[in-house]
Amino acid sequence: MAMKSLGAFSGFAVRDVAAARSFYADTLGLPVADDRGGLRLDLPGDSGSVFVYEKADHEPAVFTILNFAVGDIDTAVDDLEASGVSMLHYDGFQQDERGVARDPQGPAIAWFTDPSGNILAVLQPD
Repeated sequence: MAMKSLGAFSGFAVRDVAAARSFYADTLGLPVADDRGGLRLDLPGDSGSVFVYEKADHEPAVFTILNFAVGDIDTAVDDLEASGVSMLHYDGFQQDERGVARDPQGPAIAWFTDPSGNILAVLQPD
């Protein structure tokens, strides 16, 4: 039997919906709407939306849950840092002093976290 879907969307948990609303709306500048006790983040371009819900015992994933494609990685990192966001630095991973990985075989990418510890990234496509 084939599933007849009306659409699909992704979601992830946070510890505090109010802190998430502030971070995603004010720091990242995404359109955010209240949705069924959580939040709907409207992603740039034709990327759709993501549902964010509160989970008291939330444990962040150890991988990137959301990537933002940007036209200029250095400007994106500058803007994030100006907003108080710190880039992550991983041991054993080739990153510059600002936290940007510049692999010639892939996109330039930098990672950071939301207030709940969820890992996000900005990347500059080739």
